[in-house]
Amino acid sequence: MRPHLPGPPPERGLFCNRTLNMRAIKAVGYDMDYTLIHYRVEAWERRAYEYIRDRLVEQGWPVSDLTFDPMLAIRGLIIDTAKGNLLKANRFGFVKKALHGSQPMEFDAQREAYARTIVDLADRRWVFLNTLFSLSEACIYAQLVDRLDAGQLPGPMGYVDLYEHVRKNLDATHMQGALKAEIIADPERYVIDDPETPLALLDQKNAGKKLLLITNSEWAYTEPMMHFAFDKHLPDGMTWRQLFDVVIVSARKPEFFTTRSTLFEVVEVNGEALLRPHSGPLNRNKPYFAGSALELERHLGLSGDEILYVGDHMFGDVHVTKNVLRWRTALILRELEDEVRAIASFRATELRIGERMLHKERLEDESCQVRLELQRRRYHYGPRTDKAESELVTRLTELRAEVEALDAEIGPMARAASEMSNPLWGLLTRAGNDKSHLARQVERYADIYTSRVSNFLFATPFVYLRSPRGSLPHDPSFPGGTPVFPSGDGAGNGPTTE
Repeated sequence: MRPHLPGPPPERGLFCNRTLNMRAIKAVGYDMDYTLIHYRVEAWERRAYEYIRDRLVEQGWPVSDLTFDPMLAIRGLIIDTAKGNLLKANRFGFVKKALHGSQPMEFDAQREAYARTIVDLADRRWVFLNTLFSLSEACIYAQLVDRLDAGQLPGPMGYVDLYEHVRKNLDATHMQGALKAEIIADPERYVIDDPETPLALLDQKNAGKKLLLITNSEWAYTEPMMHFAFDKHLPDGMTWRQLFDVVIVSARKPEFFTTRSTLFEVVEVNGEALLRPHSGPLNRNKPYFAGSALELERHLGLSGDEILYVGDHMFGDVHVTKNVLRWRTALILRELEDEVRAIASFRATELRIGERMLHKERLEDESCQVRLELQRRRYHYGPRTDKAESELVTRLTELRAEVEALDAEIGPMARAASEMSNPLWGLLTRAGNDKSHLARQVERYADIYTSRVSNFLFATPFVYLRSPRGSLPHDPSFPGGTPVFPSGDGAGNGPTTE
């Protein structure tokens, strides 16, 4: 009998937006990069950045002195290609924080630029940073905006032209394959070893679930990387290929989920991967190239709600899969672990802020009542108290002083709250006091979210995940504003396994 595992630490829970019964899931599909295999983000993104920068240097751009700044961008930000800005928006699409290039925008400038603007990701003007792979792109774009403004780049060129040039060079970097070849040659430098991930998949497989690997990476990269990450942690004589019932590489997500495409079998001849058109049932011992989700559903004989797909790309893995196919979805947010720990360490300060804000609200309420009384006396209408006007004026002055003193106390704590996890952008899932645009996407399209695949190990393949009751502003609250019914929208509510 397998020993009972202790419950996970809070940062490694499975967080549930929509009830998910894992016993009803017949097949689990996985992305590979940043899902089954986790990279050392700074190492990978620094090298990706350097490849883009070096290509620009070869094209005559004076950028050889630029260096990767890991704090400049986080997942979930939005590039405004029309204005050359990096933005953080709340769930309604209102901009809460902005950088022009790499420099924070002053409040008045930000208000002038975005007071009448709502971010709509359907507009090509906005580029959403869906994955950790976007960080190098966002960083160098922001730095190049600084150079463009200073007149140091070839021109004429606008911010949109600049973004398209960065994107073209990023795509060329990946197409050339030099970066991936470097990673294959030295995977220890780039990959975070997680022996619990193969065990979690073994649990699922032996519980009767079909396992699927659906990745955009090509076979020449997928095979050595999966071998490195999995085979040493599997039972003797077993390889990663034996874990999966279907392996599809170069899947072209999100098009894999939305269109039909010819399916090819990958055939290895003298160490070279060749493609052979395929029709008929899929062979579990052979890898495939491209194809479509509808074809995969037919092969499996399953409907969408019997398939769970797990990936890290907000749009390509989760949004489209849920929107088009109605598959069950799980989003991998590796940054969630740091976020949950940061929230926990800040809890005492957060409670202090809540207490002081509650006191401030009471003072403000009294101030409003005094002002209203003075107004009614001035215009001779409505009910009034017997207090002397001078007494009311004195009290109003006292209240203003008390509120100012509270603001001076709350201000540093509020600034610290806005800088948790990242000094520029704060928490991944928050924009000010509201949910971030990323959190809204997660809430809408991810049935569950978690920091890594191996967190399934704690839940077992038989878990029934229940979403917490959603809160509304009119729900009753504890003192300090905490809802009686937790909303489940943030990362700090703990795992919702039962």
